[in-house]
Amino acid sequence: MDLSLQPQSPACFVTQQPFVEGQRVVSFLVRAKTGEAMRYDVLESERDNFVAEGVVVCRWVRVYKPRKAGENAEREMKLTAEALFLTLADPQTEVTPENTRLLQFLALMLERKRVLKPKGRTSDGARTIYEHAKSKQSFEVLAGELSPEFFIQVQEQLSVLVGPPAVKTAG
Repeated sequence: MDLSLQPQSPACFVTQQPFVEGQRVVSFLVRAKTGEAMRYDVLESERDNFVAEGVVVCRWVRVYKPRKAGENAEREMKLTAEALFLTLADPQTEVTPENTRLLQFLALMLERKRVLKPKGRTSDGARTIYEHAKSKQSFEVLAGELSPEFFIQVQEQLSVLVGPPAVKTAG
């Protein structure tokens, strides 16, 4: 599953001020009212001033690094399920209900594709431990019940990633 997004912005969406290397930047993945997936980059200090024009699917925080001359911006535009999982599973990423649901779903999907290997649960049983097949890095994902209610809650987020569900017509 791939999703094409805009590359990282060189300036804050809220203030229009250019980012400086080392600043913390919040990236919001938003489903616009048009149905299009949009990425907005905002200084962490301006997070509360950002108003999404649509549904915030997830968000993550990273330290800003300017692109090097000759670096392929097109490569960064393609956000795969694996890259999104690795971004959301980063310990520095804010834990929100939206991120947690999406992370649980992505872990399930990537486990089926053998990108992630389940390694059991934490001692308290609250988290599932996964190992990333390529990097051998371990990630802990909140263990949740994958009930019909879970999939109803995550449906909005999934529609951004894979498109809206097909509408059945009477034949």
